[in-house]
Amino acid sequence: MILQSPSARFASRLLKTLPTRFTSRLRSEGVAAKLGIWLGVSFTVAFATGLFSHFTQHPPAWLLWPSRPVNLYRVTQGLHVIGGIATVPLLLAKLWTVYPKLWQWPPLRSAGHAAERLFVLLLVAGALFQLVSGLFNIAYYYPYPFGFLQAHYWTAYIVYGALIVHVVNEWAKVRRHLWTRVEDPGRRRFLHTVAAASGLTVVLTVGEAVTPLERLALLAPRNPGVGPQGVPVNRSAVAAGVTELIDDPAYRLVVTGAVRRELSFTYAELVRLPQHTVRLPIACVEGWSVECEWTGVRLRDLIESAGGSSEAFVSVESLERGGSYRVSEVRPPHWQDPLTLLALRINGQVLDPDHGHPVRLIAPNRPGVMQTKWVTTVRVS
Repeated sequence: MILQSPSARFASRLLKTLPTRFTSRLRSEGVAAKLGIWLGVSFTVAFATGLFSHFTQHPPAWLLWPSRPVNLYRVTQGLHVIGGIATVPLLLAKLWTVYPKLWQWPPLRSAGHAAERLFVLLLVAGALFQLVSGLFNIAYYYPYPFGFLQAHYWTAYIVYGALIVHVVNEWAKVRRHLWTRVEDPGRRRFLHTVAAASGLTVVLTVGEAVTPLERLALLAPRNPGVGPQGVPVNRSAVAAGVTELIDDPAYRLVVTGAVRRELSFTYAELVRLPQHTVRLPIACVEGWSVECEWTGVRLRDLIESAGGSSEAFVSVESLERGGSYRVSEVRPPHWQDPLTLLALRINGQVLDPDHGHPVRLIAPNRPGVMQTKWVTTVRVS
């Protein structure tokens, strides 16, 4: 006979009674199934749009993302971030609904039950991590010692894999309630309240990407109308340490690498080249975006003038001496697009230093972090 200490006996009794201590008539299999279906759709959208964003920023060598439609990245990343915020009420409601089951006693009844519980643990812990770290990222707050990008990326696979296993395991319950109506009025009101809370988060966030609604963007980390020249910035010239370099009279833009002849331009010479004006969004990974009018020199004109190959990969390098995105790769579909510019002006005004003066890259269907600012070198390979 194994003797237990009083504290161990108390803990055992507490765990056995927890499921009955937190009861509510609002909880039911049907409510949990409905919330699970909504979460499954939300997680699928977040997973797909997150992968699109990741591979747009870090494409494998064989992958050539298209430059059109021009707003594709803007829409998918806005959907990723705004949809992710809208998932918070759904996840909290789901956890509240199934809370008693998380404290089942005994916790493990068999090897199969242990595996099931493991995947539920991975799903719950991973989902909470994704939402919390994602919210921290759009707020530019990083209290953890690891890199957000890779942790968020790899955890997404764990969460979605655990979700698939969970759906397969619970499919009989899901199918039973997929098209059925929740009959209890209180439970229907609960579901309507959760849906309204998610909808409200969308209304109070979507203005960061849909400019006419910007006054409603109370939960958004960026207002699309606030910033130098009426456009937000994530990294200023001061933060990048380029304030002295951009005003250097010796500044030149150089086209070099695998070209028949190198080109070199002063800022005044760039201004005298044929100028083109396009309307393109600047869309950032944090979900905010705003469409602007950009004026400058077509990148393809410079590369063709230098004699670069039509299949060349191009690196655009910044005056900034450090940073993960100091150099940005521009592949053929983008640099050949007539909308891709080395911009000198924004909305009719000379670029503010925080927007990349003297020269910045702007291209369609491309993350804001890859629209390199303070450009000094175009390297063809």
